[in-house]
Amino acid sequence: MIKTPLCDLLGIEYPIFQGGMAWISDGKLAAAVSNGGGLGIISAMNANAEYLKEQIDLCRSLTDRPFGVNIMLMSPFAGEVAELAAQERVAVVTTGAGNPSKFMPMWREAGIKVIPVVASVSMARLVEKAGASAVIAEGGESGGHVGELTTMVLVPQVRDAVGIPVLAAGGIGDGRGIAAAFQLGAVGVQVGTRFLVAHECGVHPNYKKKVLKANDIATMTTGKRLGHPVRQIKNQFAKDFLKAEYNSQISDEELEAMGRGALYRAAVEGDEKTGDFLAGQIAGMVNKEQPAAEIIREMFQEAEEVLKTAGQWLL
Repeated sequence: MIKTPLCDLLGIEYPIFQGGMAWISDGKLAAAVSNGGGLGIISAMNANAEYLKEQIDLCRSLTDRPFGVNIMLMSPFAGEVAELAAQERVAVVTTGAGNPSKFMPMWREAGIKVIPVVASVSMARLVEKAGASAVIAEGGESGGHVGELTTMVLVPQVRDAVGIPVLAAGGIGDGRGIAAAFQLGAVGVQVGTRFLVAHECGVHPNYKKKVLKANDIATMTTGKRLGHPVRQIKNQFAKDFLKAEYNSQISDEELEAMGRGALYRAAVEGDEKTGDFLAGQIAGMVNKEQPAAEIIREMFQEAEEVLKTAGQWLL
């Protein structure tokens, strides 16, 4: 069985986080992942503290194991959900889309392990100085908001730059990806796209179908012009958005408005034309629905087998 320092740090069985996906990572999915031995994560997304409290209560009603909350720092409600996370003393807070340093003293005082998602060495060093317990180095293969660097080059550079544990994210959806992450210097992984098809994931069935039908070139990125690119499955919305992005007659404000509510339309309403189906490049390797616990066990069994043969080419 694979066990790393991350397991001891957080009291989890497997060194795996479930990604905080807006409109998808709710209390039910988080509880299922935590019950399966990983760390389930609730997405605070752009919602207020009332929504987050409901999901925390739901998660606690379904598991007595550790779970976390993901806070998107661009959210207009970031301050109030940050305070709620401290009040609720959740085990872990992960962050994205910004610098969490101003909230970290409050979270640490509450006994919370703060583990930011980073897309560069400079941000990893910054949050380490601010007191992060670990970092998640996320490559551009991932779904949703992405950076420029790939997982393959980002993880070892972050590992060399900081003294705290590093998790790898982006392009990881099976045991081979987990094994590769360990070889790059990570002590754990964060997985999002594969959990989209977990039985306990409440995303719209049309979303799951798109992931299951995806191939190796099924995703694309948009939003670079706005400074916050995202990766999604190709559909009419994504193609129209990309076309508008290169139209100088369309203002940034109009472009932002075009994307507003698109993820909700995909995840909740299943609108295949105007919805934005965020998913990572690993979608092309996801081909079956399973319980979350089975996904975790299968991935780590595969990783063990891969690691056993890791030295086969050495003379």
